[in-house]
Parts: sequence; C-alpha cells; structure tokens
Amino acid sequence: MERALWNIGKGVLTLFVVLGFIFLVAPLIVVIPLSFNAEPYFTFTEGMLRLDSEAYSLRWYRNIFESEEWLRAIQNSFFIGIFATIIATILGTLAALGLNDPRLPFRKLVGALIISPIVTPIIVVAVGVYFFYTDIGLGQTYLGIILAHAMIGAPYVVITVSATLANFDYTLLRAAASLGANPWTAFRRVQLPIISRGVITGALFAFINSFDEVVIVLFMAGLKQRTIPREMWSGIREEISPTILAVATLLILFVILVLITVELLKSIGEKHKLSAN
Repeated sequence: MERALWNIGKGVLTLFVVLGFIFLVAPLIVVIPLSFNAEPYFTFTEGMLRLDSEAYSLRWYRNIFESEEWLRAIQNSFFIGIFATIIATILGTLAALGLNDPRLPFRKLVGALIISPIVTPIIVVAVGVYFFYTDIGLGQTYLGIILAHAMIGAPYVVITVSATLANFDYTLLRAAASLGANPWTAFRRVQLPIISRGVITGALFAFINSFDEVVIVLFMAGLKQRTIPREMWSGIREEISPTILAVATLLILFVILVLITVELLKSIGEKHKLSAN
C-alpha cells in the first residue's frame, strides 16, 4: 500500500514538473521553427504543418548577416557586454570582499544599497541613469551605456562571490601572511583561485544581463549604439519581419550555452571540493 502511494506521489510530482517545464519553455520553443519560415509570416503555414521542405528556409538568418544594422547591433552588444562585464566583475568582487569583512560599519545597509539596482524597477533605474549620465555628458555614448550596464551587473557578481566567500577559510590568508606574502599576493595566489568559481559565475550573469538589457538602451543609446534587443524592439515597432525570430533563436542558443558553462563550472568546483576534502 505504501509502495503504491509512493509511486502515485512520484507520478504526480513528475507530471507537475513536466507541465511546469512546458509552461516555461513552450513560448521559447515555438520561436525556433517559426524562424525557418520561408514566408514573411509569424504563423505556421500549411506547408510547415505538412513538413514540406520548401516551406522552410534560412533566408531570415541570411538577412541578419547581410544587414548593416543587425551586424552593428551584434558588435555593439558584445562590445558593451564585454566591457560592462569586466567593470562589473572587478567592482562586484571588491564589494563582496568588503561586505564580508566584519569590521566594515553598516554592512547590511551598504549591502542593500549595492543590491538595490536588481530589485528596483528597471524603468526607474533607466530614468535615473539617463538624467545622471546626460548631465555629465555621457548620454548617447558607449561609455555611458557600459557604465550603466556595469552598475546593474555588479550586484550579480556581489551575490555569487559573497556566496563563495561564506565558506572561505580566512586562516589561509593569515598563513600566507605568516609566510611573508603581502595582501595582494595572498589574494592573488590564495583567495582568488578559491573564489574564482563565484567570480566567473557572477561575470557570466552580468554579461547575460547586459546582453539582454533593452530599457536602459532605449533611454541612453543613439543610432550608433543600438544593441540586439534595441534593434529587435525597433523591428517590432517599425517593420515586423521574421528576422527577429531568427535573432531570438540565436539568442536562446547563446543563453543556453552560457548556462551550460555555468553548470560545468559548478560541477568542476564541486569536484575540486571533494578532492580537497
């Protein structure tokens, strides 16, 4: 009897997991086949439903690489994302190290202020960023957008690095100091390798956040600073084209690769912990 109830419970749980997965992923999956539509429609044609090979085409993917606007948007997204991630990773790591120092006054208040960009509505952040950077002459500039994206990406680095530092053994730093290492050497040779998994994970999340962000770019970017999400927004409003679906498919694949990388880093970190123990 107990075995039967256990099997029923397991089946119900599996059903809820499958339904939840379909609910979350189905809107993303439907974009992929539509991006191969040979016709300029956002719906499945009769030929696609019949799996007719002539109903499918790569024309919208070719449009991406034949369009100057899309190529510039791709370059801008990577350029802004990479430099914003570098700044966010450095500042976020330093902030996490400071927040984990018990001697820091008002740690909780400072931590709440640092995390606030990811809990504040993005439209509020975008308006504030727009007025601030416009007043100092960085409106519609690459530097202004990079700094704005670094600001909203740094909290992710703070969270992941702080989680890694929670289990850090600070006696290792004291041992390094007793052996003659200065603070920079101790950090670089002892602490950084141990917390590197949290740093890299936070950097990946900061990059994804910058790569996917559109509201701040809507306020801050000019024609030359348009990113992929900004170009997609413009395409939806001005000229509806399945090229947007092709770009969305490539973005989904890119995010999946990044998430797989994060999971691989986690597994490698766990293996290192087990080997160390």
